[in-house]
Amino acid sequence: MDQRPGSGQLRHLRDEYHRFTVRRYLFLIGCCILLLALIGIATTLGSADLTVGEVYTAILAHFFPSLAETTPLASTIVWEYRLHRILFAIAAGFGLGIAGAMMQGVLRNPLASPFTLGISAAASFGASLVIVFGIGGLSNDIAIIVAAFLFTLLATFGIYTLSKLRGISPESMILAGIILMYLFSAMTSFLQYIGTTSQLQEVVFWTFGSLQRTTWGKLALVTVVIGACLPYIMLRSWDLNAMGQGDQVAKSMGVDVNQTRTRLMLISSLITAIIICFTGVIGFIGLVAPHITRLAIGGDNRFLLPASGLVGGALLLTADSLARTVLAPAIIPVGIMTSFIGIPFFLYLFLRKREGYW
Repeated sequence: MDQRPGSGQLRHLRDEYHRFTVRRYLFLIGCCILLLALIGIATTLGSADLTVGEVYTAILAHFFPSLAETTPLASTIVWEYRLHRILFAIAAGFGLGIAGAMMQGVLRNPLASPFTLGISAAASFGASLVIVFGIGGLSNDIAIIVAAFLFTLLATFGIYTLSKLRGISPESMILAGIILMYLFSAMTSFLQYIGTTSQLQEVVFWTFGSLQRTTWGKLALVTVVIGACLPYIMLRSWDLNAMGQGDQVAKSMGVDVNQTRTRLMLISSLITAIIICFTGVIGFIGLVAPHITRLAIGGDNRFLLPASGLVGGALLLTADSLARTVLAPAIIPVGIMTSFIGIPFFLYLFLRKREGYW
């Protein structure tokens, strides 16, 4: 009996696909509009009062002085004190969101993220090592940044090396990540135990995560790295879609599964490293953003990857804005605020979502 769909059914499927594609594009556009709105709102928050209109006028006047006129005070507050932090929050959230989506895709595991695979724990150990043993001194931020970055890359190669001993697969990479997470966490705890009170405070502050030390230069570096990686990531989105159906299916479609998995893991780790070496450990963004996006527009990685980045940027900017205002003038570390946001969301997923993830 012929089970092929008729022309009417094919037309219906095409219409459904078209509507779903339009919905995905609208979601991306909506996220961009939301980010633009959040930039204006977040820039008004602080000890000096500014309106949203004054913020956008100051931004416009910086690029087009003939079209808009702003006050020196507003321009100074926006460009020297607030905007670089806000844009860094978006860039960092975008990078962590897209890195988490890639990790979940290549490992086919909804709990995969830079935080759960030990990459963040490695960065914490690298920073703690510098702080406790005084390499460059406590005030030498460059030494801390370099150490956190190098240990993040070391953890990535450790995951690759350990998983290669059993054959590169999602399961072996996850187990290797868990091993390294506990190892680096234990070593960081030991450094906290032997450190002085001031060193312990510095280590704890770094592990909480913060955007207080952002600069335009750091923002430029993070943006360049993410921008350089993004074209290759999008080029491999079809491979990720195939791998979501299982390794055997992907291989039958011509995908070099091991090579793709290794390269995308390295890229996601590089993006994570260049972010958290400046900010400290920021958890949950790489977990929550892909989940929200997948619930909204499905698992097609052509849309899921950039949308996860936009959602991650919106989440981190919202968390940082709340961190600056909840106990003002005190500023809560943004890593704490992202945890407060992430935990209720995962409780909601735990209680609601019962069907298979892929």
